Amino acid sequence: MTMSLSSCKEDFLNAVPELSLSDATVFSTPARVEAQVNGLYGSIKSGAFLGGRYLIYNDIRAEEFVNRTTNSVTGYSTYQGNQDPADTYLANFWTTGYLTINRANLFLEGLAANPTAVSTALAGNYAGEAKFLRALTYFSLVQFFAKPYALDNGASPGLPLRLKGEVTSANNNLARSTVAQVYEQILKDLNDAEAALPDNYTTPLLRTTRAHKNTAIALKTRVLLAKKDYAGVIAEANKIVSAAAPFTSANRVAHALQADIVSVFRTPYTSTESILSFPMADNNSPGTQNQLGYYFNGVDDGNAEYFVNTGPTGIYSNAQFRASDDRKSKLTVPTSAKAAFPSSTKFSGKNPFIDYVPNIRYSEVLLNLAEAEAEGGSQTRALALLQAVHGRSDAGYDFGTLDKTGLVNAILTERRIEFFGEGFRTNDIVRRGLPINSFGAGAMIQPSETRYIFGIPLAETQVNPGIGN
Repeated sequence: MTMSLSSCKEDFLNAVPELSLSDATVFSTPARVEAQVNGLYGSIKSGAFLGGRYLIYNDIRAEEFVNRTTNSVTGYSTYQGNQDPADTYLANFWTTGYLTINRANLFLEGLAANPTAVSTALAGNYAGEAKFLRALTYFSLVQFFAKPYALDNGASPGLPLRLKGEVTSANNNLARSTVAQVYEQILKDLNDAEAALPDNYTTPLLRTTRAHKNTAIALKTRVLLAKKDYAGVIAEANKIVSAAAPFTSANRVAHALQADIVSVFRTPYTSTESILSFPMADNNSPGTQNQLGYYFNGVDDGNAEYFVNTGPTGIYSNAQFRASDDRKSKLTVPTSAKAAFPSSTKFSGKNPFIDYVPNIRYSEVLLNLAEAEAEGGSQTRALALLQAVHGRSDAGYDFGTLDKTGLVNAILTERRIEFFGEGFRTNDIVRRGLPINSFGAGAMIQPSETRYIFGIPLAETQVNPGIGN
């Protein structure tokens, strides 16, 4: 077996690839061990996966964006609700995801087999990072390729659970575990990761781009919310969210909302609101037609492949998203050279589109907690959390008096505003078992329809006879 590694530097974006190294060599020095850890992040942040297209496809399947170009290379088929298992770009989610999982598995096995390669403490940290990334990958895939947990408490077919490193095709034949079993493994990995990961890092860059204990906790709130385990969400979020406003974290990393929402998406991208972001650089960009700014921004080099839906179904025209809201006035433009309609400027339109790609922000943790409190805890605290997130960008807005249903709906609406263009929309719909209001398909796609989720790619069914349908 050979593995391609990058040289070890704090800023692994500019690492220079070494020659391929044998399995006996890759654990020979601490630098090479850390290079493998950096390689795991490099795999998951591929533009074909969580560094680009995964987020884009999650948003264009629903009602927030309108396609401008009818370009099949930039997701037009998915936008129309036609999920073909032979689609190369959909298959890339699967293959890149399982490549990341296999690399994590091989790394964990190699680390255990070479106990003197790095210190015991550092080995624990690295193992925690590998398990965190494996969990994040499995969770991302199970949202796309399996029915939501909420439909049947996870009884539906999920994903093949591959937990051992593979270097040949001998073990390709593997059936799908249930959705519940996949979630169980995800949470096991995250609990292990929380215990093993470092409390913090020495620089803001590392704190933002590599996992620490709070990163694992934050991701658990997302996973548990998808299970509708509201008590679990509250218990985890309370580890990093204060009891009352202003909501901050007093443990390990001082996470807090930034006063200016725009600053979160501008260099240096390392505020304490950014719990995990995937870094990009000139020589380490998402790649052609994978970039968020290329798809959604109509300014400069952005192509506005998808402009903002200003109609009644889109969030742009929702009364909760006022013109005075900074997220509208500062992170969208009403027209551009590419589109006569609004486009999002949350991500830069300048080539080579190297904005950091956010994966977990503190505002998500606050809204995860707000939803859980509204559904199964304190509605007073839920409203306070909602007001904290909304008030940061639109301080004068008054939610008035809300009953439980109104409060939950206001929180779900806030997620559409806060995470606009960040790849949350369809997953937020599906996790609650709701129909997808697909602008591109011109239809409400029901949970009972085949196209509600992505089919297992042909690339997998051809080599894994045990996968089933």
